[in-house]
Amino acid sequence: MNKADSERMAGILDDIGFESVEDPYQADLILYNTCTIRDNAEQKVYSYLGRQAKRKQENPNLTLIVAGCVAQQEGEALLRRVPELDLVMGPQHANRLGDLLEQVLEGNQVVATEPVHIMEDITKPRRDSKITAWVNVIYGCNERCSYCVVPGVRGVEQSRTPQAIREEMEQLGQQGYQEVTLLGQNIDAYGRDLPGITPEGRRENTFTDLLYFVHDVARIERLRFATSHPRYFTERLIRACAELPKVCKHFHIPFQSGDNDVLKAMRRGYTHQRYRRIIDKIRDYMPDASISADAIVGFPGETEEQFEHTLELVDDIAFDQLNTAAYSPRPGTEAAVWEDQLSEEVKSDRLQRLNHLVAIKAQERSQRYLGRMETVLVEDQNPKDKTQVMGRTDGNRLTFFPGDIHQLKGQLVQVKITETRAFSLTGEQMIPAGTGHTISV
Repeated sequence: MNKADSERMAGILDDIGFESVEDPYQADLILYNTCTIRDNAEQKVYSYLGRQAKRKQENPNLTLIVAGCVAQQEGEALLRRVPELDLVMGPQHANRLGDLLEQVLEGNQVVATEPVHIMEDITKPRRDSKITAWVNVIYGCNERCSYCVVPGVRGVEQSRTPQAIREEMEQLGQQGYQEVTLLGQNIDAYGRDLPGITPEGRRENTFTDLLYFVHDVARIERLRFATSHPRYFTERLIRACAELPKVCKHFHIPFQSGDNDVLKAMRRGYTHQRYRRIIDKIRDYMPDASISADAIVGFPGETEEQFEHTLELVDDIAFDQLNTAAYSPRPGTEAAVWEDQLSEEVKSDRLQRLNHLVAIKAQERSQRYLGRMETVLVEDQNPKDKTQVMGRTDGNRLTFFPGDIHQLKGQLVQVKITETRAFSLTGEQMIPAGTGHTISV
């Protein structure tokens, strides 16, 4: 989501005449788009800001902007901490960057963190890739997980209309993009704020309805989506993903903990049994589907036995990938002020043990690819080996194989997998018969 916001703001800067440079110390304007989901991300912001604030003391014409979740969380307090800042703007104001900059250039120090309705975004992002693209479908989040700062900094749920989403995707198809990832903090909540009830009494404009609505957009060959919430993940959505050939068979569904008491304290709204049933149902419909998730260890009050329940769930499900983190208290959240905080030593030990198991299970899952044919969308050159290109399979496995990036970039290529690792694959391109080239066997 932050990457998508950054691309939108970069597009605005392009439109008003700025040119990007690689070296921040050569820039006339620096914008930090920030994340506050964990403390270490927030601390990086202050480290970067300190260096640029010193530079501004010598060059008053430098424009310094902090955008995103740290900006929303800190607001005017950020100006007191770093008075050299010109603009502090929350994520809901990303598409107002041009207007806010006008106020700055008039000599004002601006803070834009008030809640706003996000009008349909007509900005043209400066996309980092020419192959894959992000498309926001819903902003904000109405959940109230006891550890999570996101609802406080990204605001309430605001869904874009299906028509606006499809129009953006059609433009992407015309521009040559092959893959679109639909984005939402809680994407399964899409449409709850839009009108519409079917004659059967079912709410229209669900995320499942959206998938059916945009699936046939011309030239878009792959559809992905993130992030899902187990509370709202339905069998109807699973069935749609199985039926629609462009939807990649990869599901990112955070579980956060394998213990029901911890999940209740987190206010997640489901049990580990419910989570397991979702994964079982996905694998019933799509046995080869890739499953990834997020998990937190060291939540306040988590016992060793409760942590072992998380290990059991990871061992049983065998995720293709798992994003793990030690619990980090965030300002304004319930759990941050609870007295039963765990020590950093305990959290670090549990994180290390979980990561060890994750790598073992991911390596086991990778074995199924060995010797198989996989369709890989080529995205870029392997930065560590210029003779190789890299891309991702339908199941989101990063895959490397020998090839010329100038010929293959943006192509869907058949690759025979010759080597597997926990989180990536290596293979060789299969040249179709009748092309005059050697056929790899």
